[in-house]
Amino acid sequence: MSNLSSKVILITGASSGIGEATARLLAADGAKLLIGARRTERLEALVAEITAAGGTAQFAALDVTDPDSAKAFADKALAIYGRIDVMINNAGVMPLSPLNALKMDEWNRMIDVNVRGALHGIAATLPHFEAQGSGHMINIASIAAHGVWPTCAVYSATKYAVWAISEGLRQESQTVRVTTICPGVTESELGDHTTHAETQSFLSDLRSEAIPASAIAEAIRYALLQPATVDVNEIIVRPIKATI
Repeated sequence: MSNLSSKVILITGASSGIGEATARLLAADGAKLLIGARRTERLEALVAEITAAGGTAQFAALDVTDPDSAKAFADKALAIYGRIDVMINNAGVMPLSPLNALKMDEWNRMIDVNVRGALHGIAATLPHFEAQGSGHMINIASIAAHGVWPTCAVYSATKYAVWAISEGLRQESQTVRVTTICPGVTESELGDHTTHAETQSFLSDLRSEAIPASAIAEAIRYALLQPATVDVNEIIVRPIKATI
């Protein structure tokens, strides 16, 4: 067992993609998990799979856009395990479109989930980290935190925000480790709800070079396994054939 065997880890957006792959990997490494998302039937199936393999995991319904839901998620972890060591703010959405399509509902959804969701996760767990004098905040941003492409303006803005929030927390805290993970094109449901037809074609081309979600899970694991005095601040993971 690695030194993750003593860690209590919370993962948002764990019903698919990067969150699901990360839950599987960290549970196999001995971590004690609480996984959250809105689709609880998927979480229940994942927890059953993990526990059948000898791992430790429980789940909770979670809406990251609701600060009370995020707090209840953290409180459940404390009630079950007695502490929180790691928060992985993974939940995100990516309905891409050009700005002149004026898909304001989709813009607001990205802001609510990607930015407010990360802030709510931080607010729910940071006080516990500070009280115990340790903790690790892992925020999933994107390669879009480092560039802007047509149809990607609002999504990039939300991921720039996640990067900035992470960097601010890193500078403010002397006890909490902060890691930003910036995936390139990765196999996931991200973008499946894009309603702009031309953008869907663009996404299909990008996905031809996608890397598995397990690759991002491995990057998260790498950051977690560093000595307590080492803070891996950012990891960018792209497909080898990446064009962006």
